[in-house]
Amino acid sequence: MMQIEPTGQACGAVVTGVDLAGPLAPDDVAAIRAAWLQHHVLAFPGQKLSDDDLERFTLAMGGFGDDPFIAPIAGRQHIIAVARAADETAPIFAETWHTDWSFQAHPPAGTCLYGITIPPIGGDTLFANQHLALDAMPAELRARIEGLTAIHSAQKAYAPEGFYGAGDKGRSMDIRPSETARATLCHPFIRHHPETGREGLFGCLGYVIGFEGMADEEALPLLVELYHWQGQERFQYRHRWQPNMLVMWDNRSVLHAATGGYQGHARLLHRTTIAAAA
Repeated sequence: MMQIEPTGQACGAVVTGVDLAGPLAPDDVAAIRAAWLQHHVLAFPGQKLSDDDLERFTLAMGGFGDDPFIAPIAGRQHIIAVARAADETAPIFAETWHTDWSFQAHPPAGTCLYGITIPPIGGDTLFANQHLALDAMPAELRARIEGLTAIHSAQKAYAPEGFYGAGDKGRSMDIRPSETARATLCHPFIRHHPETGREGLFGCLGYVIGFEGMADEEALPLLVELYHWQGQERFQYRHRWQPNMLVMWDNRSVLHAATGGYQGHARLLHRTTIAAAA
């Protein structure tokens, strides 16, 4: 019998009593999606999943989203390896707050990440609940962002001169910088969750490069101020990984960030993206 235990932190729940290594009954799919929308992050420990299983679960949760700039693993179209070698010295991948692919016209609903090789120390993933971040925001700060439209772009990360650009060497991950990263797309900074209707903040400094109608000299300090607000510890859930654990999160509700602390140990997770809700 499926059991859902909240983490007691700002978001997140642990799900047990269900085997994801096979087709799920419609009632189980509905229960998982309902818990996902309620808790924003779900962890499923003790799941021995093949890549086929991971893809089947992703399809059940809403289908595959589009993953730009990172090549899929051999023989697959929709699975990315989040990999780091034991002796790797490049900066940790995705170590700043973000929501996946927010620069797309239809940003993904969620992400699935499955732990294969998990270091004995470090490597936690942080999640920041952006509904709580908005709810707790002082009226003065909220007034400054009310009605703003954020300009999203991958250019700072994946353009040829970006953080993961041509000069970023020595990575295990197969990152493919591109001129297409310079494109921009706009989304409301305060927006209603497309399924629950709950208001939250969407995106942050990094993929958000400015606000429509606001000079960069004003937008950048505001984005920095907001970045520090959005990632406060009181809005966080710190996830500690185990081998054979699947985690899925709602990109519309949370920011996430990787952490290091496992130098000298290899780390490998397989990732899929859940498409935007129709």
